[in-house]
Amino acid sequence: MTAGAPTPRRRGRPSRTETAASPAARDVILAAAREEFSARGYEKTSVRGIAKTAGVDSALVHHYFGTKENVFEAAIEGAFAPALEAPNAIENGSLDDVGERLTRFIFGIWESPSTRTPLLAIVRSAVNNETAAAVFRRLIAAQLLRRIAKQLDVPDPDLRAELAAAQLVGVAMLRYVIQIEPLASADPERIIERIAPVVQAHLTNP
Repeated sequence: MTAGAPTPRRRGRPSRTETAASPAARDVILAAAREEFSARGYEKTSVRGIAKTAGVDSALVHHYFGTKENVFEAAIEGAFAPALEAPNAIENGSLDDVGERLTRFIFGIWESPSTRTPLLAIVRSAVNNETAAAVFRRLIAAQLLRRIAKQLDVPDPDLRAELAAAQLVGVAMLRYVIQIEPLASADPERIIERIAPVVQAHLTNP
């Protein structure tokens, strides 16, 4: 090689040094974390495994996130982002039909394969591991339920928001995670028709 000539760039995955020096290193790690948690669940995922998938040193994962719990929280927050828009279903319209709007919004997310897959990974991790469950609870409470409760002009808004969420999450668990028939293969519109009035009652009935 001629002296002073630039070193040819290797094909394939970038080296650990290249990735570490990249300003997008954090995003690369998060993408790898989502992949690992989706494939293995919380218990079987390790910081070392995330680092290997991302093509970085484990120390860089610790540098950005600290613990596996922190990586999980950051990863699911990104994957759960579509569901965190649910309060807008209440904000943008009358409370008279909020049950249907919220139910339709949530089931729209579950029915889309692109958003259902990461949601399934999140729920399965939370069900099987208490640490993952605690992270999921914090995320749900702080960014979803409290935002919904603030928009309700009724007594016990926090309890009402939690009951509405329990209704929606319970049906989603049976349909998409446990896959109990005939619920698992029922027409989504039929489910919305049945569930929306119950959600409406939780949120607005005296």
